[in-house]
Amino acid sequence: MANISQSQFIPMHGHHAGTFERTLLIGLIAFLTVVDLFGTQAILPALARSYGVTPAAMGLAVNATTMGMAAACLSVAYFSHRIDRRRGILVSLTLLAIPTALLAIAPDLATFTMLRIVQGLCMASAFTLTLAYLGEHCSAMDAGGAFAAYITGNVASNLFGRLLAAGLADHLGLPATFLSLAGLNLLGAVIVYVWLTQSAMMPAQHERGRAPFSIWAEHLRNPLLRPSFAIGFCILFAFIGTFTYVNFVLVREPIAIDQMTLGFVYFVFAPSIVTTLLAGHAIQRFGTRPALWGSLAVAGIGLPLLAVPSLPAILIGLMLVGIGTFFAQATATGFVSHAATTDRGSASGLYLASYFSGGLVGSAILGQVFDRYGWAACVTGVGIALMAAALLAVRLRPVAEKSLPETARGIPPRSPAAIR
Repeated sequence: MANISQSQFIPMHGHHAGTFERTLLIGLIAFLTVVDLFGTQAILPALARSYGVTPAAMGLAVNATTMGMAAACLSVAYFSHRIDRRRGILVSLTLLAIPTALLAIAPDLATFTMLRIVQGLCMASAFTLTLAYLGEHCSAMDAGGAFAAYITGNVASNLFGRLLAAGLADHLGLPATFLSLAGLNLLGAVIVYVWLTQSAMMPAQHERGRAPFSIWAEHLRNPLLRPSFAIGFCILFAFIGTFTYVNFVLVREPIAIDQMTLGFVYFVFAPSIVTTLLAGHAIQRFGTRPALWGSLAVAGIGLPLLAVPSLPAILIGLMLVGIGTFFAQATATGFVSHAATTDRGSASGLYLASYFSGGLVGSAILGQVFDRYGWAACVTGVGIALMAAALLAVRLRPVAEKSLPETARGIPPRSPAAIR
């Protein structure tokens, strides 16, 4: 499959201007795709009070989005070769506004949970198709930066989405919060319509006549993709476990901050906006495994601080966990696209299905741990997930990587290996 050059990717006015414009647009689309996922987490205590349920029950309902996301990722992976990337992203973001708006009037927790699942279906369809689009429309040299830009948009949604939701909930109430988020989804659809129509479209990468399950089987036999899928599961397991239940720690004694202040807490994601953009450079310089290990170590260093009953200590811990997990996600996401030997769209779909499944399982398991054994035990569970991801990265062996054709690895001939 021929690559489309960067100059064809978006209109450019010089190389550096075009790179900046592309990075900004990719990040903005990512932000508007997943702002609903993260913004709602910032108002968890208010939602729990509104519906009169426990932290674990509300945490599971809010994170039920990941159930829909996992299902949608598998669906997109199955039908990847039949879906027009631009049209699929546009329809997904437009439809996403409907369940988001309906959350404003959800009468009970069951309805709220179902709407969150539907949100997840729409979000993940857009997310997966965008990753496939980037993998198919960026040259090998540009791909690392494009994927890092997309994950950076996710980081920004964690920061500004949570801050926006907390502020709206505090001043205007929960219904106005969800209606505003629905408006952002529609803005994302408009940006996709305007921008992606300016890019030449390509047919999805696939081999004619092959059944989707045959392609999935090839992905699952790939010795580089199997551990990558499991690493994605562990990353979101740890992230969701941390940033869901820390909200309840912060609003209780001895810290006891209010809803608006809770929104400002998420400025801890600000450093991640910068560090995640560096993931592509780190992978090129040090290799995938060292980049993964380094990012997971940074997250691990932050965990003991989360158990200290002090707001400054918890803020530093959250900042480190954010930097580490987002960097790890950017590293793993870009690697999956390059390691796939066929149909990058379905490979991204399988990875994201595993990734979002990790979020759902993490929310369920660590929610019960939090309710029964407390925050310190919950943090311990997060640490176990990070250690599992680090151990899985050992399986990304150089000898396995060399066994693949260079073009299948997404690197030009004679370039340094993608893994060391």
